[in-house]
Amino acid sequence: MTWWSVVRFLHVLGAALWVGGQLTVSLVLLPQARRLLDDERRGQLLTAVGRRFGLLTVAAFLPLQLVTGVAIAWHKGVTWASLAGPGYGRILAVKLLLFCAAMAAAGAHGWATGAGRPRLGRSLAVASLVGSLGVVLLATALPAT
Repeated sequence: MTWWSVVRFLHVLGAALWVGGQLTVSLVLLPQARRLLDDERRGQLLTAVGRRFGLLTVAAFLPLQLVTGVAIAWHKGVTWASLAGPGYGRILAVKLLLFCAAMAAAGAHGWATGAGRPRLGRSLAVASLVGSLGVVLLATALPAT
């Protein structure tokens, strides 16, 4: 095992925690909260979960993904110019754009929910989840070499 294996592991772990957290909230917590809790208690629980998830995202997930992602790109010899080229660079560029879009949707979801716009908040949550899954899909298309 090399240092770069550890860096890649941390990058994949961060992504798994982020996407896994989104899936857990969407597929496990939310349906049970809707079934078992009244509107007020459900709102309190989901607000608390959302704030905690947002805090962990800003404090741990984003820094981990940025540091490890930049390190991996540097190790692979990625340049700004290579992001426009076919193969690894172009796939990485699309992955980065989709990552930014998913993070923006997640942040806007928090804003919309806090501003009392639940329909917009749900749409943005779905957009963030779909975008995150797209990032994972694109990551699997990147060669490991």
